[in-house]
Amino acid sequence: MKISRRQFLQAGSGALAISVAGSRSLAANPAANPAQKKTAAPSLKNALGITTSSLSGHITPRGGKGKISLLDLPRMMRDELGMTVIDLNTSTLSVTDRKYLDQLRAAADQAGCILTNLKMNQGKLDMNSPDKATRVKALNTYKQSIEVASQLGLKWARPLPLKPRPDMQIHIASYRELCDYGAERNVQLLVENYGWMQSDPASVVKLVEAIGHNVAACPDTGNWDSEPLRYAGLEKTFPIAVTCDFKARAIGPRGEHPLYDLKRCFEIGWQAGFRGPWCFEHANKDRQMLFKELGMLRDMLQTWTKEAAAGESSGS
Repeated sequence: MKISRRQFLQAGSGALAISVAGSRSLAANPAANPAQKKTAAPSLKNALGITTSSLSGHITPRGGKGKISLLDLPRMMRDELGMTVIDLNTSTLSVTDRKYLDQLRAAADQAGCILTNLKMNQGKLDMNSPDKATRVKALNTYKQSIEVASQLGLKWARPLPLKPRPDMQIHIASYRELCDYGAERNVQLLVENYGWMQSDPASVVKLVEAIGHNVAACPDTGNWDSEPLRYAGLEKTFPIAVTCDFKARAIGPRGEHPLYDLKRCFEIGWQAGFRGPWCFEHANKDRQMLFKELGMLRDMLQTWTKEAAAGESSGS
């Protein structure tokens, strides 16, 4: 049975609330975890941000030697880019002790930014392995990252899809174990179209439906094997999406993007009812150019959002 985006989101949030209400986890007990106490987070509606993988090569936990400190990133997001959302990646979060995580969360709060997601991109993990020891090692590592996500107050965490198509029975069972673990810590698991999923436009939807609880979609606009697959996949995935990696490759001096149609990707999401957050995933070895291009992407999305909202208002 096909469900609407609104029905999916209501069902997902309800299931998560029930799971959290019954949990005795530290994350669900603010009195036991002072870091969980904070002012109301910025709204994610139409919010823009970045994935920290965009800053690979430019960022370290504490900066130095010409690098950006992750602790300074929220302020830079606000002051230099005028954006509020930070989607973290384990590759840029190598320090995970409680003191550092509290400092990072405080820095985001002070800058009026929100940390939303942790891309769990640890290498050489295989939660789909038929070998139990290999599988358990992967799941335990992911669970440690979910603990980090909980400490930071993140809404989501995403394990990394691999390139070989997995044994779906094992894959779904492993995902469900992570979803259960995340629900106890108020962290929802995400499915992103990557690796084996890129050749099937319905892969994300099918996997989310098979897992069944505490899971949602995170479409990546760049990770599809062809143009027809890209737009078909986004049309199927955006209705159950809670966040989006808005990926751009090489950008021209006036915002040209010849590889695929960025505006069409946005329009598919908007027409599906998706309203953010949009997290830019874009890289450039030249930091000055990187920030300039992130600003161009920001301006594009803000313009398209205003135009789309105005079109809805005039049509109502």
